[in-house]
Amino acid sequence: MTIFVKIQIVMELTPSKINTFLFFKLPSAFICGVRVKQLETNKGVVTVKLRWINQNPFNSMYFAVQAMAAELSTGALVMYQIKKSNRKISMLVANNKSTFTKKATGTITFTCFDGDKIATAIKNTIATGEGQTFWMKSIGVDETGIQVSEMDFEWSIKIKNV
Repeated sequence: MTIFVKIQIVMELTPSKINTFLFFKLPSAFICGVRVKQLETNKGVVTVKLRWINQNPFNSMYFAVQAMAAELSTGALVMYQIKKSNRKISMLVANNKSTFTKKATGTITFTCFDGDKIATAIKNTIATGEGQTFWMKSIGVDETGIQVSEMDFEWSIKIKNV
């Protein structure tokens, strides 16, 4: 009698893998210098440095580049939690809000600590089969630790129909 055991290997999602993904699937973010630096269950950190390619006419970082980096700090967490769930789940930004408080110069670090919100939403969408929405916040600070922007993203997730 032969027994077959299905073993599913879940490869961990790392900053390096996400940065490679950026190169192939989101080249504008990659070219602008957006990079994932840290990814944990409840924390995503993304940096972007002011360069000629991502500046505005006022010698600071263009707002859309800040938005790309901030969104990635939340989206990488969503991707991480979806991968961890071992389920086919779609994700989409449904809404966003931004506040800019200081000129963004130098290296800006965007940090999101909302991984717990994703885990809850994934559990609910798996349990009910219904889509879930939730807001995640990313704070951008400059090299001196002063906040330059705050961005909120409303994510929508749902189980994919296979």
